Amino acid sequence: AGVKALKKSKLDSAKKAFYKAYLLDPNDPFTLNNLGYIAELEGEVDRATRYYDLAAANASQAIVDKASNKEVEGKSVALVAGRSEAGPLQVNRMNVAAIGLLQKDRGLEAETILLRALALQPNNPFTLNNLGFAREKQGELESALQYYTKAANVHSDERVIVTVAQNKSWRGRKITEVAARNASKIRKALSSDQSVEAQVARLNLRGVSALNKNDRPAAREFFTKANKLDGSDAFTLNNMGYLAELDGDKETANFYYEKAQFAEDARAKVGVATRKDAEGRPLERVADQSQSVVTMKLETEQAAKRTQERGQPVVLKRRDNSVVVTQPPLPDETSNDENQTEQPK
Repeated sequence: AGVKALKKSKLDSAKKAFYKAYLLDPNDPFTLNNLGYIAELEGEVDRATRYYDLAAANASQAIVDKASNKEVEGKSVALVAGRSEAGPLQVNRMNVAAIGLLQKDRGLEAETILLRALALQPNNPFTLNNLGFAREKQGELESALQYYTKAANVHSDERVIVTVAQNKSWRGRKITEVAARNASKIRKALSSDQSVEAQVARLNLRGVSALNKNDRPAAREFFTKANKLDGSDAFTLNNMGYLAELDGDKETANFYYEKAQFAEDARAKVGVATRKDAEGRPLERVADQSQSVVTMKLETEQAAKRTQERGQPVVLKRRDNSVVVTQPPLPDETSNDENQTEQPK
C-alpha cells in the first residue's frame, strides 16, 4: 500500500502505511528500508541512515517484488537497503539534500551538490531542473533556461515527489512537464520584463551571488552596471558601499551607505544577501548598521594613528598609503641678505 501511494506521489499516505507496518513488526527489513526512503525524501539524511542501517542489520534474502524504483526490483532487500552510494539512488539523495538547502535559500551550496549529481548522471531530469531553479534563484536566468530546457528534452515520465515549499505545484507532475513550464516562464521574463527596475534587480542578485562565490571582480561589474542604469537604487548603493568596505575604502563605503539610507526604496526588505542576518530586514536599517560599523572603524583607526604619530611631523598621504612628496617654497628672487629678517638661533 505504501509503495502504491509513493507511485502516485502521495508521500503522507505512504508514510502512514509504512509506520503501521513498523508497529506490527519493527524488525522487518522491508519496512525499515521503506521508512529510510521516506526520511530520505523528506531530507532527513541522518534519520534515513539509521533506518537503512537497521534494515541492513536485519539482513534478509527476501526479494523485492514491487518498488517505486524499478531498478531495485528483483534484488534482495539486504542488497538494496541503504546501498545507494552510486547510481540513481545516490543522485536522488543528492537532489533531496540540494532541495533542503534551496528551501533555506542556500543556493550556492545546493548548486555545488547538484553539479556533483550531474557528473554522475548528466541527463537526470530532476538534477537538471533543480539546477535551473538554483540558477534562477541567483538571477542567472539565461543559465537557468538552459538547464530547464535540457530537463524538458529528456521526456521522462517520472513524477516529482519532493520539492521546495514555494513550488508545491510541481509535486505529482511529470518532471519534464514541470521543466518545460519553468523554461517557458524564463523565456517570457527575458523577452518581456526588460524594465530598468527588473534589470537592476537581476544585476544586484547576480552581484550578490558572485560575492558568495568570492568572485569580487564579477560582483563589481554587476553592481557597476546596475548603478549606471539607476544611480538612486537603494540596494545598488548599499552593495557598492559593501564593495568599497571590502576594498578597505571606508570613506567611500560610508558615502554609499548614507545615500542608500535616504533612497526612495530604502524601506524595501532585503532578499538575498551575503550576510544572513541582513535578509528580511529593511534596507535602510542594514545600510545604517553598516555605516555605523565603518564609522567606528574609521574613528578607531584615526585615534590609533594620532597616538602613534604624536610628536612626529605630519605627513600627507594618498589613499593607497603612498607619501605625497612636497617641495619647499623657492626663495623670492628679489630678496637679498640685507632685507631678510634674522632668524632666532
